[in-house]
Amino acid sequence: MAVDWTDNRVALLSDLWQSGYSARQIAERLGEGVTRNAVIGKANRLGLSKPSKSSVTRQQRQKERAENVLHLQPPIDEGATIFSLTASTCRWPIGDPGDLDFHFCGAESKVGQPYCEYHA
Repeated sequence: MAVDWTDNRVALLSDLWQSGYSARQIAERLGEGVTRNAVIGKANRLGLSKPSKSSVTRQQRQKERAENVLHLQPPIDEGATIFSLTASTCRWPIGDPGDLDFHFCGAESKVGQPYCEYHA
């Protein structure tokens, strides 16, 4: 079924698109059978520019991550065995699994995660 693109709907689509709303959000606001794809198609036909991406660049995010990693101290090697691991201990393997001294980190892991802050 074709969407009835009234002047009001087109104006609302344009305003929301330029404000950075997603096509799904715009379709929900327009209602009455307007789909995400209908919004994308109409925006393209109107020549609306794609919403700008985040102002944070990839290099800035990588730099922030690198700075965060630099401040982390490695955990004290607790030498946990496979049998001593729990849901709240880091499961990061240390060493070669074929060696006798192979073990796991064993430090306290992040909530709901398998690794500690250092190994995550």
